[in-house]
Amino acid sequence: MSEQDSNSTAGVDRHYVADDPQSLVARLRDAFIDAGLSPDRLTPAQIAGIDQLHLGGRGASRSLLALADLTDISRVLDVGCGTGGASRMLAAELRCQVQGVDITPAFIEVARWLSQACGLADQTEFLCADAAELPVRSSSIAVVWCQHALLNMPDRDAVLSEWRRVLTSSGLVLLHEVVSGENTEPLTLPVPWARQPEHSCLESQQELEQRLRSAGFQLRTLIDVTDQALAWRSHHGRREQQEKAVERPALPGAQLLFGEDFIAMGRNLQANLADDRVRVIQGVWEKGKG
Repeated sequence: MSEQDSNSTAGVDRHYVADDPQSLVARLRDAFIDAGLSPDRLTPAQIAGIDQLHLGGRGASRSLLALADLTDISRVLDVGCGTGGASRMLAAELRCQVQGVDITPAFIEVARWLSQACGLADQTEFLCADAAELPVRSSSIAVVWCQHALLNMPDRDAVLSEWRRVLTSSGLVLLHEVVSGENTEPLTLPVPWARQPEHSCLESQQELEQRLRSAGFQLRTLIDVTDQALAWRSHHGRREQQEKAVERPALPGAQLLFGEDFIAMGRNLQANLADDRVRVIQGVWEKGKG
């Protein structure tokens, strides 16, 4: 890893953890207690606000899953797993083993705790690692799953090479990603994945498709879900403003992870989507022969 990539990785780690001396798990556990819940026995509905941090939430994950029509899957690798929401969903719905990998130690700690609290610890494993150097055996993964994570990875060629290495010969890549739009004006920042321009590694849909093709992946299907993402972000923006005005303990949300900037991040993301500075795609790729 180059010095530039190492600095970028460190910046990404800091970006995803609010500046608070108390550990993220401790803050979240306290928030669930304040909401009248046991932090050791939770349901997917109760952790939804911190569970799947990408555009569209759980619904978008199910949409991506439906694109591939997966059956008899033994092992999935969730790259950039965050707090592990998609990993738990896949483990529960596909009844398979899921390994989640993320560069942010605090997210891995949260992911392990939430899987234990939801009764899915036996089907999920979470590793703190760089996606460009996966601690995963070669040819051991049936599906690589990745949502809104490549946008933080400066060495995407190395990442895709690792995906190809760990996948079985018939392996699939399921990708839900933010890409740059036709509007080339700079992003309005901060956004959920970056406070500074150097932490945003967006590329266009065409560039991403070419990168995957060059890495040895064959496109099976690809859809643009920008309109759905914008509608979802608009709805959640209104709800977040309403919740901010209510002075009572609520279920923990993304603001506990991102800090006070989160409302601005969501508002800016909505504006960037509306102005076509970013778009959102979902797709399925097959590991090519050779």
